[in-house]
Amino acid sequence: MTEHLTKDDVSRLLSDPSPNSRSDLAVKVAKQFDGAALSDSERKLAEDIIRVMARDAVLRVRQSLAENLKASPSLPRDVALMLARDVEAVAIPVLSVSTVLTDADLVEIVHSGTDAKHAAIAQRPTVSASVADALIETASEGAVAALVANEGAELGEHSLTRVIDRFGGSETVQEPLVHRSRLPITIAERLVAVVSEKLQQHLVTNHELPAQVASDLILQSRERATVALFSGESDEGALERLVAQLSRTGRLTPSLLIRALCMGDVAFFETAMSHMANVPLTNARLLIHDAGRLGLKSIYDKAKLPPALLPACRIALDVLKETPYDGEAQDIERHRRRVIERILTQYEDLAPEDLDYLLAKLGDLMVAES
Repeated sequence: MTEHLTKDDVSRLLSDPSPNSRSDLAVKVAKQFDGAALSDSERKLAEDIIRVMARDAVLRVRQSLAENLKASPSLPRDVALMLARDVEAVAIPVLSVSTVLTDADLVEIVHSGTDAKHAAIAQRPTVSASVADALIETASEGAVAALVANEGAELGEHSLTRVIDRFGGSETVQEPLVHRSRLPITIAERLVAVVSEKLQQHLVTNHELPAQVASDLILQSRERATVALFSGESDEGALERLVAQLSRTGRLTPSLLIRALCMGDVAFFETAMSHMANVPLTNARLLIHDAGRLGLKSIYDKAKLPPALLPACRIALDVLKETPYDGEAQDIERHRRRVIERILTQYEDLAPEDLDYLLAKLGDLMVAES
């Protein structure tokens, strides 16, 4: 077979040669189609052949054509549409990458296509907002998961809201959604309520969340670890990794340390101080729990924390030492209530947002005890 298209090629096609010959010819046409060497007449001839082959009864011929022309910017739009509307084996290569298809074409195929076609469209290098919205409203869980995993998909706040409306309870969709590089704050906050603890932690450390929401999530995720601490089952390595991650993402704040102490999470406070002051954890514990008054101040200053919050930390630690857990029902809640009450009555320099936070927590704890 020669490299260039000839009239003999057309004659062979029209005489309906074997499927193998037609498939070989489809590859030949496709490979030459984007070549600059084609004259106008040769290009016209190639387009005619392509149109005939796009209607070939043999699947392998149409499949060869689609595979070899899927990325061609010169593919006639009517042929691209014909292939995109074909069976999945023919359509998916074209739907995955063809730039000839318009958004309107893709939306039409979303409304009439199969799950596999939906998934192919969802994974295109770029997916416009209109195509994304059509997928979100029409496609199945798997295709929508592929869409939200695609950083090239244009997904605004409204679109992501609809994703949560339809598939908020689906772990298949939650995982890639939470791991998108950027999420609107409203979406991140809404996801907090439906995802697992592991995914909540990713939301806290990788997306912008209001300080109170972030603190709540971090401290909630520490709840079981705090209980485990008192039963001798604390995982220091996991806690160190958490603190390091919070530090990298700017979430290891003075407010969080105060709130953690008020929730009785001394292990978190110790590990955070060790990290921020760059001293071994054993040394940090000795300084924090020094019977004198200088140990805590020493590590606190080394951690470069605001001097105004040192008294609050000291009060919280003193109360924690004075009031051990009694082992009775709701002893953790009572313990935390005493810490918060003491700070609120003895310390006046809390930031308004921290004051509001502790007052809200105090209200929650009193309700829990009643």
